[in-house]
Amino acid sequence: MTFWVLLQLMILVLGLCLGSFLNVCIARMPEDRSIVSPPSHCPRCAAKIRWYDNIPIVSWLLLRARCRKCGHSISATYPLVEFCTGLLLLLLWRRLLPGPTYMDLPHLALFSYYLVFVCMLVALTFIDLNHHIIPDEFSIYAVPFGVLGAVGLARLDPPLGPGWQQSLLGATLGAGILLLIAGLYWLLRREEGIGMGDVKLLAMIGSFLGTFPALFMVLMLGSIIGSVVGIANMLLARGNMRSALPFGPFLALGALMNLYFGDYLAERLILGLLPPA
Repeated sequence: MTFWVLLQLMILVLGLCLGSFLNVCIARMPEDRSIVSPPSHCPRCAAKIRWYDNIPIVSWLLLRARCRKCGHSISATYPLVEFCTGLLLLLLWRRLLPGPTYMDLPHLALFSYYLVFVCMLVALTFIDLNHHIIPDEFSIYAVPFGVLGAVGLARLDPPLGPGWQQSLLGATLGAGILLLIAGLYWLLRREEGIGMGDVKLLAMIGSFLGTFPALFMVLMLGSIIGSVVGIANMLLARGNMRSALPFGPFLALGALMNLYFGDYLAERLILGLLPPA
């Protein structure tokens, strides 16, 4: 096994472990509970989960999705979050550091920058799906981190990331565009069409990805995927318009698609629509 393959396996394991931590955030943050104390425990019998019962994915399989002490079932969401986080971070590594020649400070810093971004997107997706809320810690409070991180990345040699101007403009436009859409929707329908959580989320996404074409790609992809899933959900619910889905997960999915396939998608979906020079 080569060093490069071993390093990628380590990144995968890191992602699985971070996914385990994200499960704590997903379970506790909507209830304003500490993510540090008390240690991980069974939600039914409150028994402390030992380290050997807290190995990502493996422990869930060995315990057959049940608490060792009381037999209470453990949701499949836990290994799903761990698997998604591990896979996404491995793909991020391969996207930003495709070979050993990229093992330098700028690319490692860029990977760390977007590692935080990806982890926030994973956590807020599951929180929004379960509770229809997006914690400020994963949206508006993360905007300064996105901008300051862009400033630091721009000072490296070679400079990487969106650049602080694009980061700041992306955060401003991200919030501004959805605020404008929300205002127009309210004027036409006299009801809320877009929550403030989505506004703050797009500001955070813009701070990490910049403006054109990233921000517009995220909006386009999120809207298209959200519309398709929403129509399917409405049909399955037999036309029940109350069976609404949160928009945050679709914005997060659009951001991930742009992060991993942005160049290709921009060429196909945006530049392809522009008239030839």
